[in-house]
Amino acid sequence: MRHEDQPTPAAALFDALGPAYEKAFAHAPAHLSALEWLIERLPLAARTLDVGSGTGRPTAAALIAAGHSVLGVDVSPVMVELAARQVPEAEFRCGDIRELPIEADAFDGVCVFFSLLQMTRAEQSALTLRLARALRPGGHLVLATVPADVEDVEVLFMGRPVRATSLAEEDVVGMVEAAGLTVLSRHSTAFTPDHPGAGPEPHLFLYCRRDETGR
Repeated sequence: MRHEDQPTPAAALFDALGPAYEKAFAHAPAHLSALEWLIERLPLAARTLDVGSGTGRPTAAALIAAGHSVLGVDVSPVMVELAARQVPEAEFRCGDIRELPIEADAFDGVCVFFSLLQMTRAEQSALTLRLARALRPGGHLVLATVPADVEDVEVLFMGRPVRATSLAEEDVVGMVEAAGLTVLSRHSTAFTPDHPGAGPEPHLFLYCRRDETGR
């Protein structure tokens, strides 16, 4: 058990990366396309949840610009401080989404962009189920991850060693469907972050809906 005042590995990583993470990833075309897809389907003045909200850009900033409210949750205090400064119209909370109470049927849209990779597979499945239940019937969720059949392996991310866990593409789809969501479409791409020494990364984006009669 870690001490309460000891940061999680994810918090320590993103505290250290800070604005460099935004520079590396914020302009990824597939990420921006997923945001556009979600925004097109949100009702007026929608309530949205951004899981792993980072610096607030591009996700929270785009949602606010489209006239929606945003609750961003991130485990990194540095990221939350940056986000609150850059997107002051949104609400940001510093905390572990695995431990944060999430009200059922509370959100019209949920974003989960690359925020599962430092969780165990059981935690990823449990959180996906909670996020699906947090959607109102008819609400939409966009999820992005690095599809790979790996569990607690060390990888180098932006020059730093990270323990990562993920699932192969079909297993990610299965996890989302088991949570009660319909995968309307998926998009696979390769993206090279704007960071020294970075190479292309496989990215998977799922475009999902909680159906009206889904539960």
